[in-house]
Amino acid sequence: MNLFLAHWVHDLSPFLGPHWGNFGLRYYGLAYVLGFVGGWWLLRAAGRAGRSPIRGEAVDDFIFVVVLGVAVGGRLGYFLLYDGVKTILADPLTIIRVWDGGMASHGGFVGVTLAVTWFAWRRKISFLRLGDLIASVTPLGLLFGRVANFINGELWGKPASVPWAVIFSQTGGGSEPRHPSQLYEAALEGGLLLAWTQWRFWRTDVTVRQPGRLAGEFLAGYAGVRMIGEIFREPDAGINLILGLSRGTFYSVFLLLAGIGLAAFGPRARPAA
Repeated sequence: MNLFLAHWVHDLSPFLGPHWGNFGLRYYGLAYVLGFVGGWWLLRAAGRAGRSPIRGEAVDDFIFVVVLGVAVGGRLGYFLLYDGVKTILADPLTIIRVWDGGMASHGGFVGVTLAVTWFAWRRKISFLRLGDLIASVTPLGLLFGRVANFINGELWGKPASVPWAVIFSQTGGGSEPRHPSQLYEAALEGGLLLAWTQWRFWRTDVTVRQPGRLAGEFLAGYAGVRMIGEIFREPDAGINLILGLSRGTFYSVFLLLAGIGLAAFGPRARPAA
């Protein structure tokens, strides 16, 4: 008896509705839109509640800058951190063909950091306060993005015998059942971190008492759950390990150190006299 018959074979389309070749409304693009709109709504709510240094139209400007940071940082990060610029050198126009896929969350973090730095300087707002704000909503985008990864049938996990394993034969995963690691990461990077950051933002005074701590907690938390996710995720084909670690785990080490530094050694507000 072939036990593989008990597992679901992934057959989801990456497109929402009709499409023409590679053109159409993709779930991956929709995930970005939902993430940014959801983040915008949460930041607007924070402004109305007086828990944010930016309000009204300033939130719109901030989200626009962050969108650019995510798009440019994530796209460049993919080629610099994972592809090694081989593809860009062979075909420079590939960098603008975002519909072919290729975004790196670690690159996105760098892009967002630069975008927040510029916005803070331009508006004369505390960089750490803005960092806390963006950290409180970023998991929402990660949640939608990882679900889109699953729908696309990409970034699948290692072979597994668990009852919920999925066969990704139609997207290059072979006939073996595999961990749906995309959903593990959606639950950890998205659901768990979103619950934590939103609780810390709304139910505590951490962003006032120690600006930057929430951002540090998010970075350290993301690094930790990303490393857990990498245990179940199949390493990207053709991409070498670094010191025996997958690229996702290796790059997360730096986020972990940065997060711990922010959370433990960030400036603290002076107590009221």
